[in-house]
Amino acid sequence: GEGMCVAGVFGGQDSGVTEQTTDLFLESACFNPVWVRKTARRLGLNTDASYRFERGVDPSNTVYVLKRAALMIKELAGGQISSEIVDCYPRKIEDFVVDFSYEKCNKLIGQTIPAAKIKEILTALEIKILEENQDQLKLQVPAYRVDVQRDVDVIEDILRIYGYNSIQTGQGLKTSLSYTQQPDSNRLQQMVSEQLTASGFNEVLNNSLVSSAHYEGLSTYPLSACVQLLNPLSKELSVMRQSLLFGGLQNIAYNINRKNQDLRLYEFGHCYQYQSDKKSSDNSLAAYNESMHLGLWICGNRNPVHWMQPASALSFYDLKAFVHNILLRLGLEVEKLEISESSADDLFSQALTYAGKSGKELLSIGIVRPNLLQAFDIDTEVYYADINWDNLLKAIKTNHYSFRELPKFPEVRRDLALLLDKSVPFSMIENIARASEKQLLKSLRLFDVYEGKNLPEGKKSYAVTFVLQDDKQTLTDQRIDISMQKIIKNLQTQLGASLR
Repeated sequence: GEGMCVAGVFGGQDSGVTEQTTDLFLESACFNPVWVRKTARRLGLNTDASYRFERGVDPSNTVYVLKRAALMIKELAGGQISSEIVDCYPRKIEDFVVDFSYEKCNKLIGQTIPAAKIKEILTALEIKILEENQDQLKLQVPAYRVDVQRDVDVIEDILRIYGYNSIQTGQGLKTSLSYTQQPDSNRLQQMVSEQLTASGFNEVLNNSLVSSAHYEGLSTYPLSACVQLLNPLSKELSVMRQSLLFGGLQNIAYNINRKNQDLRLYEFGHCYQYQSDKKSSDNSLAAYNESMHLGLWICGNRNPVHWMQPASALSFYDLKAFVHNILLRLGLEVEKLEISESSADDLFSQALTYAGKSGKELLSIGIVRPNLLQAFDIDTEVYYADINWDNLLKAIKTNHYSFRELPKFPEVRRDLALLLDKSVPFSMIENIARASEKQLLKSLRLFDVYEGKNLPEGKKSYAVTFVLQDDKQTLTDQRIDISMQKIIKNLQTQLGASLR
C-alpha cells in the first residue's frame, strides 16, 4: 500500500485533516529518536515533530496524550468518541535503575558536593533512592527521563542544578588520561620500511584474495582454516590468505622469469584465519581472526658480480641479520628472546622461532621447502621470515628503556674453542653463559665453526669470544678466571662441552 506519513517527522497529504473531514482516527505513538533524526536529516525535513522525537519523549505518556486530544475534540469541536482505545505496547519501558557513586561524581565534577545536597537535588528531579550506603546510591529514574539512563547522565543533572558557577576553578589541570606512550603502528611501520629500503629491499603489495590451491595438503595452514568467499570471482581468488608467503613466491617467480634473480622483498599485510573451535552463537565473528604480519623474502646473490669482489649467494644468516636489525631498531634485546630451532614442517626445511616474555610467538625464519618452490617454478633457494606485527607491538609495549653512562673501566676478552655435539646450537651456549655470569659478561660472539678432520664423529668446534667488564672497577685476573671457570663448568655439565 501507499505510505501515509513519514513517522515522527511529517504527515501525509492524503491522511491530513481538511475542512470536509468528519471522521478522525487518532494515533499517539513514540518513535525511536535515532531513527527519527536520521530520517529527518536524510529527507532535509526539520519539523516540530522531529524536533521533539529526536530528543526523546515519555513512552508512558502516549495514552494520556491520546485521551487529552480526544477530549479537546469533543469539547471544542463537538465531536463524539466512537471506539475504545487500542493500546499496542509490546515491550514496556520500565523506570531506569542506575548505580551512582559519590566518588565518581566528585571526580568528574572536580569538586566534592555534600551527600545531603546531592540527595536533595535528586529528590527535586523526581529520582527515587532505592538503596544507599556510605559510598553509593541505587537510583530509580522515571521512564520519561529518556535522556538519563547512565550514572554520568545523573551527574550531569546534579551539576546542572547545583550550578556551574558554584564549581571552583583550580590552578592546575587534573586528568585521568594515561601518560603511558603507546606504540604507533603506522610510525613504526614507516620506520622499519625505511630501514629495509636502506638495506636493499623492495616493498611489494599483494592481493589478500588468493587461490585455495596454495593451502591444499598443508598442516601448518590447513585449507579448513581458510576464510572462504561466498561468491568468488574466480578459483584464483576464492579464499583470504592465511600467510604472506605465497604472494611473495609469486613475486619472486615473476621476477626470475624476467632475469631479475637477486631479490630482497618485504610486505606489510593482514592475514586471516577461521578458527572453528572459537565459533560462538553469541558472536558471529568470534571464529575469525585477522592479524598484521611483516614478510621478508631474499634469494640470489648478496652483491652483483664485480671485478673487485666475487659474487656470493645470500644465506639463511643474512636474513637472520636483517631480522635482528629490525628487532634492535624497535628496542628489543634479541638475547632476551626465546629462540628455538623448529622441526621441519610443510613450509620450511629448516627454521628458527622467536618468542617474547609472554611466550607468544613473535616471528619465524626459515628456508622454504623445495616442493613449494617447484610449484612456482623457482629453481633457487628462498629464505623467508614471517613476523607477527601485532605480537611484536605488544612486546614493544612492555619493553622498558634505560640509559647508562659510558664505561669508565676497560673490558677484557677471552676466547674459547669448545668441542660439542653437532646438534647443539650456538643459542644454547649463549643462554648458559649469560645465566652463569650475569654481572660481568657483557657480550659473546661466535667467530668460527669447524667440522671435519681431527674431530671425533658427530662433533663440531665453536670458537667464541667472551667480553667481560665491571662498571665499578678494573677486573683482576683472579675475578676473570673465576667467571670463566664458572661458565666452562656449566657448559661442560649441561652440554657436555670440552675445551680444545
